[in-house]
Amino acid sequence: MKAIILSAGQGRRLLPLTENTPKCMLAVADKPVLAWQIDALLSVGVDEIIIIAGFQIALIETLIQQRYANHKINILFNPFFEVADNLASCWVARHEMNGDFLLLNGDTLIEPALLAKVLNSQSVPITLSVDVKDVYDADDMKVQLDTDGWVKQVSKIVPTHQVNAESIGLTYFREQGPRIFCQAIESALRHPAELKSWYLSIIDALAKQHLVNSCSIQGHRWCEIDFIEDLSRAGMMFHQPS
Repeated sequence: MKAIILSAGQGRRLLPLTENTPKCMLAVADKPVLAWQIDALLSVGVDEIIIIAGFQIALIETLIQQRYANHKINILFNPFFEVADNLASCWVARHEMNGDFLLLNGDTLIEPALLAKVLNSQSVPITLSVDVKDVYDADDMKVQLDTDGWVKQVSKIVPTHQVNAESIGLTYFREQGPRIFCQAIESALRHPAELKSWYLSIIDALAKQHLVNSCSIQGHRWCEIDFIEDLSRAGMMFHQPS
């Protein structure tokens, strides 16, 4: 099993903490976000990890050398990290998408039990991990589902009355999913405007072809790190081992 972690960005909304440190290297309960992710992945049997890095890549390289030298973890450099969004990071990793793989945003902390549930979900081309809450804000990646749990749309601008869940930043690709996703990435990035796109814009398009199912991880621990207050919340949530 392979996982790809998208960690190229700086995380400017966390300034001044990210002035010289990428968001994925910020500490949560005395451990970098990236280390939390890697440890969770290794604990559920993921034996190959690809990290897409950009801003201050040397700090990430040092972490891997010091902490994970005996594991199969490779780092790919995204030279477009200052001018593009994470669809470009997916493009950098496209040659690694040659079999089943997990795709994880570099700012999403997850517990191993959550990963295990996604890995054991129904086998479909693309599985989007989702959670539910009472109220969704403008920054949430909102998801509309049909009655069988298939994704109808995923976007920050899904109308409120159509929202059923939010994407947590973890997607699982199986069967023909990796091939279809790669083809869609390469097609999209022929258009320069798509450099500013999130990869979930591709997932949204593929959902229209009935290729994307959902996996509810409700009740499991996860936290997205976007703002300084998120670090405190993550620290309280992950201060003890899973």
